[in-house]
Amino acid sequence: MTTLEQVEKLCAMAKISYEEAKAALDATNGDLLEAIIYLEKQGKITAPTGEGFYSSEKKQYHDYDAHHAHHHCHDGKHFISGLKKISRFCMKMIRKGNTNSFEVLKGEEIKASFPVIVLALLLVFAFWVTIPLIVIGLFFGLRYRFNGPDLKHNPVNDAMNSAADAAETLKKSIEI
Repeated sequence: MTTLEQVEKLCAMAKISYEEAKAALDATNGDLLEAIIYLEKQGKITAPTGEGFYSSEKKQYHDYDAHHAHHHCHDGKHFISGLKKISRFCMKMIRKGNTNSFEVLKGEEIKASFPVIVLALLLVFAFWVTIPLIVIGLFFGLRYRFNGPDLKHNPVNDAMNSAADAAETLKKSIEI
């Protein structure tokens, strides 16, 4: 016996009229899967494209292409949210790089001061020039420090002072 619920379900799945759905279900003794196959054989509905299958447990069609498209869409959302996190991180680093500065000192006098972001860009794109200049500057009595709200009391400043002291000691030992 065919129920209204079965007819409505087949109408929704196959996009056919109630009359066609009832006839197909009656011809297949109420088996929804068999009714879909019956309608395909009659040419009233088209067979699914892609790698799909019908499940007799729930009597519904599973379309792999639609399933994967859904997951790709979902993955796309993760990708976009990941890009947003990366861009927020980059913007935060740029802000910090612009609010803090790298200073070059001779004695107590500041000879040069520029944003940390400039030093970072020099180290990335011209490290073969930047590093030797910093090292040579140590032997000419220059000292370096980071200054700003985020880097004022940074242990890197202590390390740079130690490097400057070591350069002075080496310079004095060579002079003797």
